[in-house]
Amino acid sequence: MLKNDQLDQWDRDNFFHPSTHLAQHARGESPSRVIKTASGVHIEDRNGVRLLDAFAGLYCVNVGYGRQEIAEAIADQARELAYYHSYVGHGTEASITLSKMILDRAPSNMSKVYFGLGGSDANETNVKLIWYYNNILGRPEKKKIISRWRGYHGSGLVTGSLTGLELFHKKFDLPLNNVIHTEAPYFFRRDNLDQTEEQFVAHCVSALEEQIAREGADTIAAFIGEPILGTGGIVPPPAGYWVAIQAVLKKHDILLVADEVVTGFGRLGTMFGSDHYGIEADIITIAKGLTSAYAPLSGSIISDKVWKVLEQGTDENGPIGHGWTYSAHPIGAAAGVANLKLIDQLDLVRNAGDVGAYLNTSMQDALGDHPHVGDIRGEGMLCAVEFVKDKDSRTFFDAADKIGPQISATLLAQDKVIARAMPQGDILGFAPPFCLTREQVDTVVAATAKAVKTVLG
Repeated sequence: MLKNDQLDQWDRDNFFHPSTHLAQHARGESPSRVIKTASGVHIEDRNGVRLLDAFAGLYCVNVGYGRQEIAEAIADQARELAYYHSYVGHGTEASITLSKMILDRAPSNMSKVYFGLGGSDANETNVKLIWYYNNILGRPEKKKIISRWRGYHGSGLVTGSLTGLELFHKKFDLPLNNVIHTEAPYFFRRDNLDQTEEQFVAHCVSALEEQIAREGADTIAAFIGEPILGTGGIVPPPAGYWVAIQAVLKKHDILLVADEVVTGFGRLGTMFGSDHYGIEADIITIAKGLTSAYAPLSGSIISDKVWKVLEQGTDENGPIGHGWTYSAHPIGAAAGVANLKLIDQLDLVRNAGDVGAYLNTSMQDALGDHPHVGDIRGEGMLCAVEFVKDKDSRTFFDAADKIGPQISATLLAQDKVIARAMPQGDILGFAPPFCLTREQVDTVVAATAKAVKTVLG
């Protein structure tokens, strides 16, 4: 008898799972897995089934599982001081130390860190601060936020609006007003296949300029973007994209929010994705890699430029009316301190770059010539394989065929490797922990090629 039996029933009877087909799960038509333990790049369920997690949870267990240094830091903090708030100037040793550690690693124009719990609430904070910023500057009409189709910025009300994926809008009455979307920098899916990469960047810039002209630059407060599109397909930007986009934003006095929830703290082989692509942001969103998901914590890193206006606002209006009960929670902050120390001690940023490059090269070597593999792309410890019905004409499979989910499920069933079937396309995504070895890359790539052959021949 499987250990999961009773928990499986409790799960279906009681637990509301996010991003899940609720009816199928409740009826027992979709799998339920209770995870028991984990170490390194592997997780294990209650039945003793061991899986290689090539997606690091949700791109978040960056240092790998089972790091006792972080567990001990959490336990020590809980014993000494499990909680105190950060309102009206209160802090803890952990929250103050972590703030400094973040700013020591962040781009040089950054000034302060506001802490939340997850990427969604961090981006909610960012939008509120941007609106506050423009009100203090006497520009109450400058409030719209430009996001990009296929971008992912959370699943709250404003952040779900910023997210440019249909699943997160459908039947939720989203997007809300003041959020508008522009072209995704997705070269493989460009409408005009004759465009070069340079021409496609010019097209993206032109689309943005036209949107700003249409809406009115005096109504647009900010542009938000991930350095590399994550949940929208793991899509690195075409060469020159960020330089060109930033020139447009500066010309029209539009703030730039770099959403580094996925890329922050090493995933691209640099401490921040902003370093990797030469992005000079006004606000940087951080979360997942801040604690490697050992405890919930997020942050908004605020630039000198924005901070000066926030200070001005409190001189004029009194204390800023924004805060969460769990902002800068000491347990999350303690996890963050231990996590960042571990990243440095184990040289994991360099490993993410080196082994990530090997992952992308190996995947290209194994699957690049397959007739149904349209694109293999990635950067650092991110990789994606996109499947097509016909390679020459770039004809996509019918979404109802669920080719991506089929390959993901086959990969799991055959070789116990976890990859993610990305939404809105037949795309298999990889985002392993930074401690992945070259030998483990070989395992992942061989298993992926085998799963592709099983499903597509």
